Amino acid sequence: MSGHSKWHNIQGRKNAQDAKRGKIFQKISREIYMAAKSGGPDPDGNPQLRLIMDKARAANMPKDNIKRAIDKATGTGGADYEEITYEGYGPAGVAILVHALTDNRNRTASAVRADFNRNGGNLGETGSVSFMFDRKGYIAIAREDLDVDEDQMFEDVIEAGGEDLQTSDEVFEIYTDPKAFADVRDELQKKYDLAIAELTMVPQNTVPVPADKVEQLQRLIDRLEDEDDVSEVYTSADFPED
Repeated sequence: MSGHSKWHNIQGRKNAQDAKRGKIFQKISREIYMAAKSGGPDPDGNPQLRLIMDKARAANMPKDNIKRAIDKATGTGGADYEEITYEGYGPAGVAILVHALTDNRNRTASAVRADFNRNGGNLGETGSVSFMFDRKGYIAIAREDLDVDEDQMFEDVIEAGGEDLQTSDEVFEIYTDPKAFADVRDELQKKYDLAIAELTMVPQNTVPVPADKVEQLQRLIDRLEDEDDVSEVYTSADFPED
């Protein structure tokens, strides 16, 4: 790990994400639909569906929304979505990965390219930045009111099968092999309340964002996240603390 705090960037964007909750539900519904259609509607036999349903619950998505997406996937008809990853650079040379689920490749590519061009970025070729990121499981445990020191947490993380622990005054951050993520999460959940538990893309190195580029980069990320077809945006940005 680079020593970079993912928690810091997540917290910095939390209010913006909360304001987009309706659109987040729409995007998660599409992911549930895709997972159920390809692997079946039973989460016990479909690990991908189980992870996305966990993500839906963490976002406080209503159970009826989840059920509708699964029912739609098991019925006839429906859109045929494909997964596409776009790669590029934002202001200050920040690497950006954009994951999308789309039923119209041309529409999505055009929208993503316009977002990059209008906000100080450049859309690159496939493979131009993806090698800078690693797929990881990520778990965050807030330290407030938690009477556990770093040594004890490290012991619990290793025992659960985690790979790495990073500690700050606010949070314990745990990284796992993506294949072991569900098992590590389930083990830690027996002892702790998890603030975040997700599969993500972690930059191997981060890029400090100068103060004069923060607003422009933030605007680019916001525009990309607002696109209906975009499911996730990952960056190598290390935003300055307020």
